[in-house]
Amino acid sequence: MKVFIKTYGCQMNMRDSEAMAGMLAAKGYEIVEHENKADILLFNTCSVREQAEKKAIGKLGFMSKIKKKRPETIIGVMGCMAQNKKEELLSSVPHLDFVLGTGQLHKLPDVLEDLQKKRQRLSLTEQSEDVLTGMGVHYTDKNTVNPYSAFIAVTRGCNRFCSYCIVPYVRGREISRTIDDVMLEARQLVDSGVKEIMLLGQNVAAFGLNGDTRPPQEGVSPFADLLYEMNEIKGLERIRFTSPYVSYFNNKLIRAMAECHKVCHNVHLPLQSGSDRILKAMNRQYTAESYYEKVLAMREAIPDITFSTDVIVGFPGETEEDFEATRSLFAKVGYTNGFIFKYSPRQGTKAAVMPDQIPQSVKEERNQILLALLEEQTNREISKLSGTVQEVLVEGAARTNKNQLTGRTSTSWVVNFTPQQGTKPGDLVQVRIIRPANVTLVGEEIANA
Repeated sequence: MKVFIKTYGCQMNMRDSEAMAGMLAAKGYEIVEHENKADILLFNTCSVREQAEKKAIGKLGFMSKIKKKRPETIIGVMGCMAQNKKEELLSSVPHLDFVLGTGQLHKLPDVLEDLQKKRQRLSLTEQSEDVLTGMGVHYTDKNTVNPYSAFIAVTRGCNRFCSYCIVPYVRGREISRTIDDVMLEARQLVDSGVKEIMLLGQNVAAFGLNGDTRPPQEGVSPFADLLYEMNEIKGLERIRFTSPYVSYFNNKLIRAMAECHKVCHNVHLPLQSGSDRILKAMNRQYTAESYYEKVLAMREAIPDITFSTDVIVGFPGETEEDFEATRSLFAKVGYTNGFIFKYSPRQGTKAAVMPDQIPQSVKEERNQILLALLEEQTNREISKLSGTVQEVLVEGAARTNKNQLTGRTSTSWVVNFTPQQGTKPGDLVQVRIIRPANVTLVGEEIANA
């Protein structure tokens, strides 16, 4: 049977979809690229951001047309929205066959087999730690965008309960895999040709700490231990990770990032707000000062490190003074990339019922101010790279010039470059930067580098 999988939301959802595709392919299913060619339609959904949820609900409504034309088609919703809405989805979407929550994704092949034997509407949303070790499968085919890069989920869930966030409710409590289990998956990926691995987790730097939300003691960082071990894998060229929580960056972890030459010099470090008052209301357990101290410590250990971030503007009660504190810290850090979100209430979170909700017009204004600042910072930093030599992991052909290849630096800049003869995707090459072009660098590969 042919299966179409549509993914909404974050990299964790992308990884889950890939794992489910791998599980189904191993059972003989064919993964297809369009819903019109599929016998089974699967939607891996997000509830963390309002817009992603709205898109998924809209798409589900449209699927009623396919169900009318082909009533035998199986339609399922999985992931965070499935976990959040549960049976409500079955009652509100009459053409939906099943709902599979975040803790039951590893059961997808069994669910589909049961539905083919006996049509019945199913909802499986219990949390289970089995999903952690049951989702280590990977799927690649000729249409894979970059077969030299792969995700590994090392943790699932979150214990932090930020007041605006539903992740702990839809992803469950924080659990970690063992280092041995992660290393086995990493070695298998490298043996298949993967050169770069992105380690994933809602709070990836808390790996191995058994869900403890307190900052780890100095000298304790299982995530650092994992980085050291992965750094020794022959054939692996680069290690990235996302998303960490700033409090877990103790000296041991920062030292590991500096000493492990395969760990990329770019960190996505969510800020959310630069106001201590708003951070407290968000239940973010750090201050603006302690956040910036970690940034400075990483810069001292890794001088060329770059940072990206997440920021929420218009959180309930955010004053002009609070926003100015965010803008000021945003400028001090000098992020080269960022995701700036206008606060949207998520049902079931504490922030959704807080007083002093901010008007949409104010959110829009603050959003635009930070976006303009980000553009200014990005342009300033990228201009400094003209004339430098950068190591680039080749990903494939450049979209804008068929005679060029494209890749990414350790610091996460995208580079389009003129290659030497024989250079191919998966190679690690030295590129002299000629000039920036918006947020992309243009260069030429150095011969015999």
